[in-house]
Amino acid sequence: MKNLIRSSLIQSAGIYTTTTMINSAIPFLLIPVLTRYMSPSDYGIVAMFGVLVSFISPFTGLSIHGAVARQYYEREQVHMPTYITNCLLILLVSSALTSVIFFISSKPISKLSAFPESWMWIVIAVSIAGFINSIVLVLWQVQIKPYDFGRYQIAQTILNIGLSVWLVVGLGMAWQGRIQGQFIAAVVFACIGLIVLKKNGWIKFRFNKEYIKNALRFGVPLIPHAIGGVMMTMTDRFFITNMVGLSATGLYSVGYAFGRIIGFVEQSFNQAYIPWLYERLKRNDDNVKIKVVKVTYVYFFFILLLALSLSLMAPWFLSFFVGKRFAGAHVFVFWIAMGYAFSGMYKMVVNYIFYVEKTYILAWITFFCASLNIPFNYMFIKMNGSVGASQAACLTFFLSFILTWILSSRLYKMPWLLSWERSNAG
Repeated sequence: MKNLIRSSLIQSAGIYTTTTMINSAIPFLLIPVLTRYMSPSDYGIVAMFGVLVSFISPFTGLSIHGAVARQYYEREQVHMPTYITNCLLILLVSSALTSVIFFISSKPISKLSAFPESWMWIVIAVSIAGFINSIVLVLWQVQIKPYDFGRYQIAQTILNIGLSVWLVVGLGMAWQGRIQGQFIAAVVFACIGLIVLKKNGWIKFRFNKEYIKNALRFGVPLIPHAIGGVMMTMTDRFFITNMVGLSATGLYSVGYAFGRIIGFVEQSFNQAYIPWLYERLKRNDDNVKIKVVKVTYVYFFFILLLALSLSLMAPWFLSFFVGKRFAGAHVFVFWIAMGYAFSGMYKMVVNYIFYVEKTYILAWITFFCASLNIPFNYMFIKMNGSVGASQAACLTFFLSFILTWILSSRLYKMPWLLSWERSNAG
């Protein structure tokens, strides 16, 4: 345990967690301001904007930022600046095609999501900017530069929130101000990101057909996986909006934001865990693999304990934090927090599938769980109202974790049954 605490994994995870907590705390602390200047319906529109951005993003970037992370560990054979530049070329082409299809379908999308059709262009712009920012962040992640990673994220969040407060509170723009704040911050930092890439020598304008094929082979199979993930995490808003109402979606979003604190913690740990894990898997050492499994089980225990602790304090905290109109949001927290705990456990086992680059197989599980999430939402909301959406999300996260663990254990052998394997060895 002492060696684990002193390890680069825990030190990097501590930095990622601290910066992510700061980054998450800034918009979280904005909630009591927004809930007093925006109605639940306004909050619902902002929530649906987030849903649409999450849905369209896998198509604008084709999920190839993960390919950049994977190829970094093959940089002896791959010229990374050329590889990254060709990924940006893919972004240009895929974004143009996605924009055409998205705008042709904007009317039915607007009707289904209750998001204004005239604002659809901002969805595309924010998704493109988000891909560029992801490239910058993933490069800092694989280089184990958590401080640069954290500073970049926090600065973008401060700009986002500062603009939102000015537009919503100062100018009284309600949901329009909140969305414009997100848009401006995303675009500004995408421009900064391109400058960072250029300044650090990560851009080399040379067309390479093989690099494009490699990136697409990694990223395109992840599109169904990414869409399935969005369906698992965002379907609830669509169902609540259409079955209960936009105001209920706004209330749900506040409770979701509190439960999602667990999501920020598990994501922070995973950002440090990926490079730590990949470096150890390359050694192909049985003793190292046992150590990795022990770390995984310790993590499972702590993330579940943290989710339960957060759930217990939610009613007390939210009673004074969000104001009377949103006080009922605490009923969603337990299910969302537990769902994100299972999501964190899922990330610990899915990394083996990414390591062996069998991403096309993962899409089957994700789409299967996403397909189940649709009837789960309908049935649970029908029985329990809007809280049923959080119950459906929790169950879907759990199934995704279990099925992915089974798949990853077949694709990459790890000593998951420690006591059983030791007895056999003896």
